[in-house]
Amino acid sequence: MTETVAVVVVTHNRADLLVGMLDGLAAQTHRPDAIIVIDNVSTDHTRAVLDARDDLPLHVTTTEANLGGAGGFHLGVREAYDGGFDRVWLMDDDVVPAPDCLATLMAVDEDCLIAVREDLSGALVEKAALHFDLRNPLAVRPKRSAVDTAYADRASMPPLVEVQNVAFEGFMVRRSVTAEIGFPDPEFFIFYDDAEYAVRARLAGRRIWAVRDAVLVRQLDFNQQHDLSGWKGFYMYRNLFVVHLRHGENALVRLKPWLITAAVVLLSPLRGGRAEARNVIRAMASARGMRRLPGSAAPPR
Repeated sequence: MTETVAVVVVTHNRADLLVGMLDGLAAQTHRPDAIIVIDNVSTDHTRAVLDARDDLPLHVTTTEANLGGAGGFHLGVREAYDGGFDRVWLMDDDVVPAPDCLATLMAVDEDCLIAVREDLSGALVEKAALHFDLRNPLAVRPKRSAVDTAYADRASMPPLVEVQNVAFEGFMVRRSVTAEIGFPDPEFFIFYDDAEYAVRARLAGRRIWAVRDAVLVRQLDFNQQHDLSGWKGFYMYRNLFVVHLRHGENALVRLKPWLITAAVVLLSPLRGGRAEARNVIRAMASARGMRRLPGSAAPPR
């Protein structure tokens, strides 16, 4: 049987990048059955870009508030699930799939897949973790190795590489997985919502495969050096803590967020001030209230 597939795209004020991404979807050799666009109240010309695309099966939802990437993907995956599609392909607005990307993914009979990202020069920039460690309390960062550190380029990869976390840039999931583990957690807003979803999938016994020949081109450089004393730093700390509190495999790993908080506070005089210390304290307090998956992200009944 031919499976149906819906693409879920989340966008916010990046209309010019969105044009390239939609052009990439229009060029697919395997036409998606639906493209669900979640527009997080963009104030640029995003609406005009979407209105002009009568060549694509678009279903556009404009939110009343900015839900962040996490809230947008939660809403889009829920819409795709309610629409009865067999697979959902999650896509950010700053990537462009190669023309055969979707066809290549659909030909792989696995429940969880990711396309492999390259940059504009063709260099491999796939950051999915080969080992996402929630067992070792001494591992400050759970990502221990990544595809682009293990392989020099895409050509040196085997056809399928098992990974342990994902980015919601080219991640494909079957309906049966969503039925069992639920939806992305909208409370994350940004950062680690994709990693947490991958942990849930693996705990349910699913394996996640990077498909070498499914190419996704990233239009922007990676920039993970966010200001840890600013608003993004709050979400980075808090959501990393939530992943550990929910899914840490032993008591010491679940204790790690408290230890990181203490270390940041103690070292704050040497790290340029108290703003980051206040951020991490707020993050720890918020994470404590998120140890359980919210009902909105729970499996559908």
